[in-house]
Amino acid sequence: MKSALQGISLGLSIATTTGCVSQQPNTFNFIADLPPDFAYQAVAVYVPAKGQTCTVPGGRNTEVGYNLEWRKQYQPNSQIALHRTVSGCPLVISRIRLEINSAYGDDWGDISGDSAAVVIREELEPQYKGIFNEAGESTFYGQCQWLFRTSGGKRRIVKILDCKKTNPQGEPGRGRPFSAYTLDQLPGKTVKMNIRLAEEERPYMADTWVKVPNGWKRCMGDNFEDQYAFCFGNYKDFSGFRMPDGRKCTIYPGCTE
Repeated sequence: MKSALQGISLGLSIATTTGCVSQQPNTFNFIADLPPDFAYQAVAVYVPAKGQTCTVPGGRNTEVGYNLEWRKQYQPNSQIALHRTVSGCPLVISRIRLEINSAYGDDWGDISGDSAAVVIREELEPQYKGIFNEAGESTFYGQCQWLFRTSGGKRRIVKILDCKKTNPQGEPGRGRPFSAYTLDQLPGKTVKMNIRLAEEERPYMADTWVKVPNGWKRCMGDNFEDQYAFCFGNYKDFSGFRMPDGRKCTIYPGCTE
């Protein structure tokens, strides 16, 4: 009898242990490798799981944000849940809306950002699925570039961040940084967004600046109040402008010629 009880106990122990081992994590890690002074915001969006007919009243609490106050507190590593239950409705992650942000000046408004995304589906054709290495990491790539322009009566420099998808070698692709995965790929894994910064900035609008050996000069346009100030073939009359820190300059980015 004692031997039989020991056998039952051992069998239960093995079953319990096996069950623990086979249970998949309900989270995956999202990490961003960004240029200095860059940060990301993420919003994980959830929808009713496959086969569910329930809804969440008003769609409340079906999104979870990360680094929403990135200028005050920032964490490059976010642990994101795959499944959640809200108002009794089982939900599954559908996508992650991402914004890549940076500041180019000290004023609170001297910031710009561009979008990126991760999409999660029950099924995807093989060519659209992100690939994980043996360490359980999958990386997608992009490059951001600062575009500069002048704004206002003082022609103050403002910048716009423009981000594009690239391959691992930095060659540009179509659209914003992006990757896609099936739900069963993600438990316990790590998804990494790797963003590089272009070495050179360029004008936001064509035919408004002229390239010179040591930078860019701003076309005057009709007069100093001309907000668009296209060159229209006049490459002799230039205007000064102000840097974000208030300096009066004649050439960008070096300020003085």
